[in-house]
Amino acid sequence: MKALDRFLQRWRIRMATPHVREGDRLLDIGCFDRSLIDRVLPRIASAVGIDAHLASPEKTDDRVELLRGEFPGNVRFGDACFDAITLLAVLEHVDDPGLLARECERILAPGGRVIVTVPHPLVDVALDVLMFVGLADGMAAEEHHGFDVRETRRIFEAAGLRLQHQRRFQLGLNRLYVFEKPLDAG
Repeated sequence: MKALDRFLQRWRIRMATPHVREGDRLLDIGCFDRSLIDRVLPRIASAVGIDAHLASPEKTDDRVELLRGEFPGNVRFGDACFDAITLLAVLEHVDDPGLLARECERILAPGGRVIVTVPHPLVDVALDVLMFVGLADGMAAEEHHGFDVRETRRIFEAAGLRLQHQRRFQLGLNRLYVFEKPLDAG
């Protein structure tokens, strides 16, 4: 990972972590190097990280488990078992964002949050240039599925989640969304 990739990753993490609460059971989808988990670990109850490119699955301690795989896909969880789910720079890599949103709703406890960052489509153009000149690795840019950031709200609301917070960052090239599962939801 190049310095620019790392800088952008840390910026996304800084935007997301205030929405992870004390005592949360966290699922970090696309955990990569577990940087987000490490940042919030002192205040959460437990964390599960999933990444298709994880070097090796491991249970690092009693509160953190790292799994190689994809969700939804070959990794399954029971209903309402997480208080917070993070999807930082993940949605644009997913074949079926609607299925992912529905599965997040299913495994999220009532009152829980899904915290999402999604890049603007212009990021793909910028990444191509930065990768060409060697300033960025692109973090799997070749796996982008042409996701339209404007669809984010519709997809998660169709799954039964309510938008609680939305904000642009990284000079308008990225968006943070926080969706919440209603307390009266199943």
